[in-house]
Formats: sequence, structure tokens, C-alpha cells
Amino acid sequence: MPPTAPTRTCPPTSRVVAVEPVLPPHRYEQEEVSAQLVPLLAPEGPRRRLLHRLHAASGVQRRHLALPLERYAQLDSFTASNAAFAEVGLDLAERALKGALAGAGVEPEEVDFLLFTTVTGVAAPSLDAALAVRAGLRPTVRRLPSFGLGCAGGAAGLARVDDYLAGHPDQVGVLVSVELCSLTLQHEDSSTANLVASGLFGDGATAAVLVGAERAAGTPGWDVLASRSRLFAGTAGSLGWDVGSSGFSIVLAADLPDLLAAEVGAEVGALLGEQGLDVAAVERWVVHPGGPKVLDAVAGALGLPGGPRGALAPSWTCLREAGNLSSSSVLHVLAATERVPGEHALVLAVGPGVGTEQVLLRAAA
Repeated sequence: MPPTAPTRTCPPTSRVVAVEPVLPPHRYEQEEVSAQLVPLLAPEGPRRRLLHRLHAASGVQRRHLALPLERYAQLDSFTASNAAFAEVGLDLAERALKGALAGAGVEPEEVDFLLFTTVTGVAAPSLDAALAVRAGLRPTVRRLPSFGLGCAGGAAGLARVDDYLAGHPDQVGVLVSVELCSLTLQHEDSSTANLVASGLFGDGATAAVLVGAERAAGTPGWDVLASRSRLFAGTAGSLGWDVGSSGFSIVLAADLPDLLAAEVGAEVGALLGEQGLDVAAVERWVVHPGGPKVLDAVAGALGLPGGPRGALAPSWTCLREAGNLSSSSVLHVLAATERVPGEHALVLAVGPGVGTEQVLLRAAA
């Protein structure tokens, strides 16, 4: 196996004290979305029939979209789509951050570090600059916008905020994820990857509040025990975007579940082994709902009970009720995960690179 960066192991340096998932108000059944998108994506014939089969097999029953469904026919340029991202994304980010701070009992001016992640829109200044003003964060807050981590951004973001708090144990860090995947829709692109994406991805945002070790005492939440990142060589063309004049075109290789089936077991084992644990010691699994094949591959690789009622049930529920929300998905799953003091939870996501991100948590009292 190629060498990887060593896993950091130490006593907990931060605690996740609040996670606030939010969704746009425009909610549709999968059949409604399929019917509206068909004329935009696929001509009459085999590709149209394939779209319906892929949407039906996605594991998604309903989704929340950034815009009313009828508006998507009007998004005929990257300029229009990205403008919608900036407007809707900022509103969702504000809802998520204010909700998370209220849930944590933290005042906006107490926030010391803000990490913002997305892979579905661009802005300069990045959205977190406007968010900091809207949410009432102090002008001296440290900001770190991130683009490109994709679906792994939620897990990686938790780890990076934890890294910051390891050196600032008396401070507060927040992670904000905004993903408006529907705005990346490519008109008249009937490629299999685009048809899959049009039936799988939804829109949403999440904010998580973490506090350093000196502030954590007496506060319920999830202690961050360790994290691990891994890049797989030769897989850069398997997952991501082709960026062009029309915006973001999905790159999604059919063999991605095979890669996870082959590699995830060893990666999870490496992280847990550094902590003196094994798969059996993890009671809660917070796995990115990348699609039915991804969830089945992870469950198989780890020897977990599979299917919607198995060990990854919260992930299956998120997929069914909201679709794949890219970096926000794993945070939505974490928010829905039962927290029993003393139990371990493993956050696992995969993103462009191809890379995996893991965060090991333990429920505090």
C-alpha cells in the first residue's frame, strides 16, 4: 500500500456541540423532478428511457431544490446558475449558522474561526464574507473558504476545524456547508453521468459548531478523537467536474463503488487501529449517502448489515428524503444520528481526488 500521512491520535481537542441541517422550501417527489427534466436533458428514445430507469433506481424519493422546478428551463448559462447560487446559498447558510449557534448557546461574536465549504458555486468575495456580516460575527473572525473537496467536504471540514481548535482550546469554530447541486444541471447533455446526477443530487446546507477542549466541559456533544485523509493515485478522472463555459459538468466513473469496496475496509481499519478499536467497537456509522451502490459497497467492505434497515440506515434515509447533498449530506446524517454517551461514531465520506475523509467521534455526556 502506498504511504499515507500518519493518523493524528490524541485526547479529544474539540467537541461538536450543534449541527443544524437546512433544506430549501421547494420540495418535490422524484417523479415530478423526472418529468420536468426529461425535455431539458434527453431526446425521445433510448436516452429518455434510460433517464427514467436511473432516476427510479437512485434510492431518492423526494428532493428539495434551490428554485421552483419550472425555473430550471430558464437556467441556460453559468452566469444565471451562479447568480442563483449566490442568492439562495447565502440565505441557506444564514439559516443554518444562526440555527446552529442558537442550538449551541453560542453568541455570534464568540465565533473565532469559520470554515466554509462548497463545490457547486463560486464567488469572490466568497459567500462566507457576506455570511459573517449577516450572522453578526465579529470583524476579526478568521475565515477559510474551501472549494473542491466535493462530497468529502463535510467530513474534511469537521477535521480541519478540529485541527484549528487543537491549537486554540478556548475558542469556537464553525463549519458551514452549502451545496446547490441542482444549479449545475447541464441542458441537452444526455451523457449517462449527467442523467445519473440529475436523479441523485439535491440541495441543502448545514452548519456545525465546535468548541475547544477548554470550553467543552459540561456541554453535550460529540468529542473528536481522530481523523484520517487518503488520496488514491490514478483516480483523478473518476469523480469531479469538467469546468467550461456552461459551468460544472459532472465526472462520475461507473467503477467508483468498486474502488470503495476494495479500499474502504483497510482505510477504516487503519484509523480505528490507531485508537485501539475495530469495526465492532463503532456503534454509529455516519456515511455519505453517495447512492445505493456507494452505500452497499461501504457496508460490504466493512462487513456491516446492509440495506435501508442496516447499519447505515440514517444514510439511506437521508438519500431517500433529500438525495445526495454533496458535502452537506454527511452532516445531515450526523444531525440525525442518535447520540448515546460513550458510543463511537465514524464519519466517512468520499470526494474528488479520489479521496476519503474520516472523523472518529465519541458521544460525550
